[in-house]
Amino acid sequence: MPRERLSVVVTRRLPEAVETRLSELFDVRLRDTDDPMTRPELVDAVKTADILVPTLNDQIDAGLLGQAGEQLRLIANYGAGVDHIDVATARQRGILVSNTPGVLTDDTADMTMALILAVTRRIPEGLAMMQKGGWQGWSPNAMLGGRVGGRRLGILGMGRIGQAVARRARAFGMQVHYHNRRRLRPEIEDEHEATWWESLDQMLARMDVVSVNCPSTPSTFHLLNARRLKLMKPSAVVVNTSRGEVIDENALTRMIRAGEIAGAGLDVYEDGVNVNPRLRELSNVVLLPHMGSATVEGRIEMGEKVIINIKTFEDGHRPPDQVVPAML
Repeated sequence: MPRERLSVVVTRRLPEAVETRLSELFDVRLRDTDDPMTRPELVDAVKTADILVPTLNDQIDAGLLGQAGEQLRLIANYGAGVDHIDVATARQRGILVSNTPGVLTDDTADMTMALILAVTRRIPEGLAMMQKGGWQGWSPNAMLGGRVGGRRLGILGMGRIGQAVARRARAFGMQVHYHNRRRLRPEIEDEHEATWWESLDQMLARMDVVSVNCPSTPSTFHLLNARRLKLMKPSAVVVNTSRGEVIDENALTRMIRAGEIAGAGLDVYEDGVNVNPRLRELSNVVLLPHMGSATVEGRIEMGEKVIINIKTFEDGHRPPDQVVPAML
């Protein structure tokens, strides 16, 4: 007698290839629209599914997990970040959590470099001028930006993505510096020609560009707060492709408006889609709609990771990308 297929609930629309494969392997419930699930829909999902496949928009907190049925045994997150999931509570209830690390590293690092170039070379300002038909021709002093080569780049969080940013930055002739919870092994530092700063404060005071590449955890919330942002040079810029909560967005906005920081390139925001309206008014701020990992290839590879984690669990083994509280 064939084994009954696992019940899988997916909270958002995924690439067609991923949805097709999920449908072939499991008893899957897919979304008809790309709207996030409402809280009642999430409650129904955890009450009925064997496997939940959420995304970063879904708050899988203790209250939701408390309403889960006994059949829910795996939360196979579609994404690397799991700050929206109460991993500790899930573990206490015997629910495993997995994610999709590694597949978005290069895509996010590419976007980090794009933001660095966009801010320092004033690309969006030039684009806006051309779209409005305001260009009057070439001039020696028009649209002057700054040269990237030779600038000091301070990477906050030297994990997979941070190191990928370092490789790209070196190719552009930047000097790589970093602050991390733990110093990298000497051979890795040598590979990236990277200088470690034990003191984040001291690093920030000396950098021309600061790139945020650390995860969102209780210890990194507002890591770049008003006090630390004031340590930066007025000519420095900040780029964030990680999580918005790492930066005190209001403080950053005030300082850019006051000319105390030269600019910023942001792909993520402290309050999700509710971007500080004052940021939108600043010509030296580049805002993107959380598209750092938005490539067709990356999204499909994320889905493949989700499927592998579910299949491995179904076969009675530990998912290869299982997340435990000690990792956070």
